[in-house]
This record gives sequence, C-alpha cells and structure tokens, in this order.
Amino acid sequence: MSEHVMDSVIPQMANPVEFRSLMAALPAGVAVVTATDTDGKPWGMTCSSLASVALDPPTLLICLRGASPTLDAALSSKAFAVNLLHDEARAAADLFASGDPDRFDRVPWIEGASGPHLIESAHAVADCQVAGTVQVGDHTVVFGEVRRIESRQEGPPRPLLYGLRQYWSLDPADPVDPERGKPGSAQRR
Repeated sequence: MSEHVMDSVIPQMANPVEFRSLMAALPAGVAVVTATDTDGKPWGMTCSSLASVALDPPTLLICLRGASPTLDAALSSKAFAVNLLHDEARAAADLFASGDPDRFDRVPWIEGASGPHLIESAHAVADCQVAGTVQVGDHTVVFGEVRRIESRQEGPPRPLLYGLRQYWSLDPADPVDPERGKPGSAQRR
C-alpha cells in the first residue's frame, strides 16, 4: 500500500493513552538492560521493548527512552547486556523500573563482558555490541549484535512476563494444547 493511500485511510494518529492500552494487552518478557559508562559506573533499566532481529549475525533490538542514562552508557561504551529475568525476579524488575540511584547496591551482580549481569535475577544474559541506532519519537532503537549468551538457570527457563499491567509467569510444562487451542497455565506474580 502506498504512503498516499495510507494517509487517506488513517487520517490521524492514535493518542498515547490508547496506544499504551493496546500494548498492555500484548504480554512481553521482562529484561533489565545494563551498561557501564566510560567512568566505570553501572547503569540499568527495566525493558520489555526488545525483540530478535536476525540470526546471522545474531542481532536483537531494545527500545530505550531518549533521556535515559542507560542509553547514554550503552552508546558511549558501544555495548550493553540484556538480562532476561526469571519468574521470581519481580523485585528486580520493579527496582530497575524505579530510577532508584542505588539499585546496583540492592541486587547481586557481576561485571560482564558488555555490562552488569544480575546473577540472581536473570535466567539468561546476552552480551551485545551496539550495531546501530534509530531515533523514533521519544525513544531510541538500539540494535545489538549478540556476542555471548550466558544461561544462568538449570532446566527450562521460567521467564517473567508483563502484560495487562501486571507480572505473570508461564509453566513451560503446560503449553497451549494445539488440538483444542486451550491455553496452558499462567500465574500472576
């Protein structure tokens, strides 16, 4: 469809409140994106706006608020870590969403190849090198080539999810029944 046709079919932009409600209905995995600035200070923020982009080379994207110190640290160091949180890490998700300046004093972490690894909160960590950025509205999309993946959990991961404005977990042993379309178990956290 051409741009001209789209403009005539959809004449106005959705408002931010409507858009937030729409996206709240799409559950997503919860991650904490971390980076270390050029002075060696760790930064991090909770992020559910992340997606895989390519398998070769392995690339993902994260979307960070334009005024974020975590974004500044990732861009200045040209690296960041994506800590995929497990289903018992809600406290870490809330902490890194809060903007608390002492957040790294309140969770166990170690310095990773591309940024801090949350050793008790993450079921896996991807160390990434910044491969490019795109400014979109009030956020920056950061593309990261995944240089290393570290699994921090035995057995199948039990990721922390966020949707419908609350945290959830899934039981990997109880998936959707493909014959009946019946959903598996989801539990609020």
